[in-house]
Amino acid sequence: MYKTIVVHVDDSAAMDSRLRAAAQLAGLHGAHLVGAAATGTSWSSYALLVGSMAVAPVDEFDAMCVEARKSLRHFAENARRLGVESIEERMAEDEHRRSLLLQSRYADLVVTSLDTGARDSVRGLPQYVAMHGARPVLAVPPSFSGKPIAERIVVGWDGSLQAIRAIQAALPLLARSQSVQLALINADRESGLHGDEPGADMALYLARHGVPVEVVAENTQGAPGQALADLAHDAGAGLIVAGAFGHSRYRELVLGGVTRYLLERSPLPVLLAH
Repeated sequence: MYKTIVVHVDDSAAMDSRLRAAAQLAGLHGAHLVGAAATGTSWSSYALLVGSMAVAPVDEFDAMCVEARKSLRHFAENARRLGVESIEERMAEDEHRRSLLLQSRYADLVVTSLDTGARDSVRGLPQYVAMHGARPVLAVPPSFSGKPIAERIVVGWDGSLQAIRAIQAALPLLARSQSVQLALINADRESGLHGDEPGADMALYLARHGVPVEVVAENTQGAPGQALADLAHDAGAGLIVAGAFGHSRYRELVLGGVTRYLLERSPLPVLLAH
């Protein structure tokens, strides 16, 4: 179960959608919800940027702290309105990615927004925390309106260690789901990782955990990430589970990374682990 969930807090337009997802999961698991906000820089880094501590405009840095605390107050108010019972506010005078990475050490799950490139968002946040942290990341699209996340789930399975870690991280949700599709995209290209019957062994593993799993194999000439998203749409899923950056940087660039596609374009929340 997820008993401690950390959600990235800021004043961006995507804050409401990621809080709805975090609150939903906190309600499912009776979890403690931690709102983590940051100023975006430390005082020493800010002073270095403007010249020196002696001439650094203290008022400007103080204003960053005030804005972060204001975002945290809104987080707490809205989380209570959504029915979350156990709430905590944490603020760090630090860069957003580094601050969230530190908070992730003491949680079961980290909730961010997708990396859509919005002007008011922190670029590269979900992939940074997934790659450098020890906890899974739930990346939520700005359009998320509260659809049940755990009722129907699509899991991207390619035999990689990253996919195994994502499945392990998602077990608290998979075991609650009414329907789980274990999706194999172009499995013949990864035949060395799948064995004689692609998907069979992982499906058996999940079934032993009480997961109602079905193996679905798809072949596509297009982007594998798009195929996975299409499968999830057709299944009426509320969540995609996938390993983060399971291929080399070269293959990600040449073939088009599934992780990159999902983090930029997924129409539903994505749970990632590296």
